[in-house]
Amino acid sequence: MNDTNRISLEPGKRGGRPCIRGLRISVYDILSMLAEGMTESEILEDFPELEVADIRASLAYAATREHSVRQVPA
Repeated sequence: MNDTNRISLEPGKRGGRPCIRGLRISVYDILSMLAEGMTESEILEDFPELEVADIRASLAYAATREHSVRQVPA
């Protein structure tokens, strides 16, 4: 299974931002927590409804988006 299947987009939820499995926790929220230095364990402790696969799916989603960004010619 592709872990990005854990990412949902719903127009009325969190302004249509990508969220985890229909929860109100966005990919951005998870990426921000990781960027602030939180570990997977700390995130899971604070948000018991999340799973390790959700965190990894957020990273995969961000990597896919980054890969699809067009480069500006030099």
